[in-house]
Amino acid sequence: MDIRAHAEVAPQSQPASSSKVITEGITAGVLGAAAVAVWFLLVDTVNGHPFFTPTVLGTALFRGGAGLDSPETLPISFEMVTVFTWIHFLVFAVLGGIASRLLAVAERAPNAGFGILLLFVVFEFGFIALSMTVADQLLHTLGAASVFIGNLLAAAVMVTYFWLRHPSLRILP
Repeated sequence: MDIRAHAEVAPQSQPASSSKVITEGITAGVLGAAAVAVWFLLVDTVNGHPFFTPTVLGTALFRGGAGLDSPETLPISFEMVTVFTWIHFLVFAVLGGIASRLLAVAERAPNAGFGILLLFVVFEFGFIALSMTVADQLLHTLGAASVFIGNLLAAAVMVTYFWLRHPSLRILP
């Protein structure tokens, strides 16, 4: 009788665990996206052009770069800011979901942790290399250092969130 009761409870607990992984991933992604958005809002505001970065990126992504010949004269478009911001948060939510799933694997198989860390490092360098080759003009316009710092801020926020949520995943001496 105990076995039957346990068998009925176990399948119900699995979706809750999967739901927790998805929720954590989305939350981490949204926090990372917010960190980048706030960073570039600060950078743009200090430079006297609030919302410049999402306007430029939205224009590059959705209008094929029309008007980016002289980005300094590109007018701020709240349509581009809104659309790009939605896409930005969606992409980060997906990346957070992937990271959350990988952390769930690492909790079940601690030996996978190093591989996941290595994957993260490769992904970060891949992002930088891809940005430098595909979007060189955008990097120049936005400032490569600002993009790099924004990327590091997002990673730091997401890692901190996951670190606090998964105390069993610690590096042991």
